Amino acid sequence: MQTLSNLSSCSKSTKGDFGVISVFITNLGKYNEGELVGEWLTLPTNSEQVNLCLKRIEIDGYNYEEFFFTDYESTINGVSDHISEYSNLNELNYLACKLEELSNDDIEIYEAAIELGCHVQSVADLIHLVDNLDCFELLPDIHDEYDLGYYWIEESGCYNLKELGNLVNYFDYEKYDRDVALEQSGTFCSSGYIYDIGESFTEDYDGKDVPEKYCVLTS
Repeated sequence: MQTLSNLSSCSKSTKGDFGVISVFITNLGKYNEGELVGEWLTLPTNSEQVNLCLKRIEIDGYNYEEFFFTDYESTINGVSDHISEYSNLNELNYLACKLEELSNDDIEIYEAAIELGCHVQSVADLIHLVDNLDCFELLPDIHDEYDLGYYWIEESGCYNLKELGNLVNYFDYEKYDRDVALEQSGTFCSSGYIYDIGESFTEDYDGKDVPEKYCVLTS
């Protein structure tokens, strides 16, 4: 539950009219009275914009203090699946700031890693994932077992095909891929094939204390 009494007085620069995450922030008291009063808030944002938003939806700190999210979306696939109605606004803003810094290539790996799913259960995990993209390898435009097997045998450089000679003709690409995918715990996704290369996964954020510069509300 988030309230007006938690509003931060700090000021930060506005980063634009469109964000990587959008939440429909809703007056909880009005909602319980049968009235939907709310508006879309795009992230990243700043405390000034949050104050204005809450004022417009009649969160005044007296008659109405609490708000929640009745809808949420993201320009990055898979992110909104891990947002809930009572997600922490500061944490979401932290995530949005980090996502905004990603290149298009990074976003492609990020989305694929979310589909892989092995490190993603919460918004905090989504934040950790931004810092650990080097733990994953994305092979683009590889969408089935034959393509993947062909890649590892013919294109990856793992084998000296000249030395193998005619034996290359006897490779079962699909069967080979199944063994490789099982060993790597990889998966096919919308962008290609993604797998964890086995590097150490770091978690600098403790899931509780959002760095102050990303906070638009303070407890």
